[in-house]
Amino acid sequence: MNINNYFDYNATTPTDARVFEAMEDFYKEKFHNPSSFYREAGVVANEIENARENIAKLINCKPDEIFFTGSGTESDNLAIIGTVRKLKDKGNHIITSKIEHPAVLESCKYLEKNGFEVTYLTVDRDGLINLEDLKKAIKSSTLLISIMFANNEIGVIQPIKEIADIAKNNKILFHTDAVQAVGKLKIDVKDLGVDLLSLSSHKIYGVKGIGVLYKKKGLRIEPLIFGGGHENGLRAGTENVAGIIGTGKAAEIAMEEMETEELRIKPLREKIIKELFEKIPELILNSSATNCLYNTINISIKHIEGEAILALLDAHGMSFSSGSACSSKSLDPSHVLLAIGLEHAEAHGSLRISLGKYSTEEGVNKLIEVLPPVVERLRSMSPFWNKG
Repeated sequence: MNINNYFDYNATTPTDARVFEAMEDFYKEKFHNPSSFYREAGVVANEIENARENIAKLINCKPDEIFFTGSGTESDNLAIIGTVRKLKDKGNHIITSKIEHPAVLESCKYLEKNGFEVTYLTVDRDGLINLEDLKKAIKSSTLLISIMFANNEIGVIQPIKEIADIAKNNKILFHTDAVQAVGKLKIDVKDLGVDLLSLSSHKIYGVKGIGVLYKKKGLRIEPLIFGGGHENGLRAGTENVAGIIGTGKAAEIAMEEMETEELRIKPLREKIIKELFEKIPELILNSSATNCLYNTINISIKHIEGEAILALLDAHGMSFSSGSACSSKSLDPSHVLLAIGLEHAEAHGSLRISLGKYSTEEGVNKLIEVLPPVVERLRSMSPFWNKG
């Protein structure tokens, strides 16, 4: 596949060559178990701590507040389930939103089956929660608020600092799923005031199989995986050393290149929106024009199915998504698009375009050239399209 034709960076990112290079030796010469007592193992353990330090710098926390997990999903699970299990004697209520990633929503559903109460906040047309609704939802039994930093489908950015202030004023812990935000936005957990934050390596040009949980120092949560005393007792299991090293390198690169990448990619996003809306009638923009990740566009194309669009674009060698990659095999419309007020038919006709490090104007021009005739072809076969 021509990388210029890849438009699904919110699903996963290609591993940066510099990340792969940093990892390679940890599959060969530095393969040792960091928990062993010989000198080579100590060298590996030190390299893990260097990676931990790089990730801590990316979000401005202390290295001992960084914990490695097996994925962003596990990080969300650990933050939510681990926290409320630890605090269950103090309450049983959690607040989240209707547009969270399945890793959060399924954790909440699991907890509901085990005696906890969950409030799912509604959102407006742009996908923003209402802070007054959040305040009204708080109870004396509320243990945790979990609101995602930036949405993986529509890119909306929530007012995280304001949410954290509300949580702090009510003595409630606050977790944010920042999987889509880290590496794209400058994040300072100390300034924001979050207690727990989840991120994933493969969303920042690292590798799959590594997630990270930031846990504020002094905060105690229960582990979900038991065994040895790895990750200070929070997550048992021999460390994925190469993956950790790669994540540390990806974090280092993100710090260096984040600002220049935004300046490069933002005009590409604006060009796509402008030209597609000029060339294709009856489009709906599901991404906020302003309060949105600079790489994300979500549109609904009336009178056609998203799956049909994806199939024809794939035939052109172009990769897109019609929603979250973690739930894309479901035939149900996106829960995010339904939550912002779209009808089922409109949600079914959605296309997510997400740009990244290897996106180019050449690739964008091909998208703008190919998509309009694809839409016209599909609409010509639709009984609902007014061909006159």
